[in-house]
Amino acid sequence: MDDAALLIAELLTRRWLPRSHPRVKRALVDAELFAQVEQRLAQSGLRFMDSIYADHVSVALLPAAQNSVLGEAGLNANNNLELPRDAQALLVVLWALIVLPKRERQTSRVEEADAGQNDMFPGAKPLPAARHVSPVLSYKTLLEDYGNQLGKKVRLDTNLKLLERHGFILRRQDDIAEGPLLDVLLDYDVLAPRILDGALADVLLRERAAQEESESKQAAALDTPAQSAIKTEVQE
Repeated sequence: MDDAALLIAELLTRRWLPRSHPRVKRALVDAELFAQVEQRLAQSGLRFMDSIYADHVSVALLPAAQNSVLGEAGLNANNNLELPRDAQALLVVLWALIVLPKRERQTSRVEEADAGQNDMFPGAKPLPAARHVSPVLSYKTLLEDYGNQLGKKVRLDTNLKLLERHGFILRRQDDIAEGPLLDVLLDYDVLAPRILDGALADVLLRERAAQEESESKQAAALDTPAQSAIKTEVQE
């Protein structure tokens, strides 16, 4: 069995693999191997899912196979995981609060690197890995801010477990972090404009304003001891 077949077998078995996986790394730089993987997946109605902004890769149905496999009735056309409506809403909220800030941080760092005057190869600087720039959410804050809209504590806990089981998020006690599939299976180009210009636009603006206010307060708190010391010296 060759590397293309082994990589496909692992992806189908595990559902996702890290970009650091040896066969994934080779496929992403070996054009011939990648073409073999894409061709064999396509023969089964599947496609290779990858994003340079994500730390994992996966597989999904080709658009041409979706109607035949999932059907056109109800939610089956776009929800083969059979997520309830409040779980879908929670998934979109988590995507907006995690992926959008992460993508902004990744893009801005690349732009800053490209603008460097003293770097001989500014474009060669790697994109920041998702695990380094992806924000971590507080469960308590999520419950306080969105609990009433998302079914309160019982439903929120149930849906968080469901999304974690499907690989969209990771839970670490009170923290909610990006899962392997959050920025791979949800289409940024389709979802981002709808959120930024749609129903969640005001929410995101309030979240950003609150974050900036919190950072300003933290900075002021750090400056206070130094300012007190300066005043004491002046008085002496």
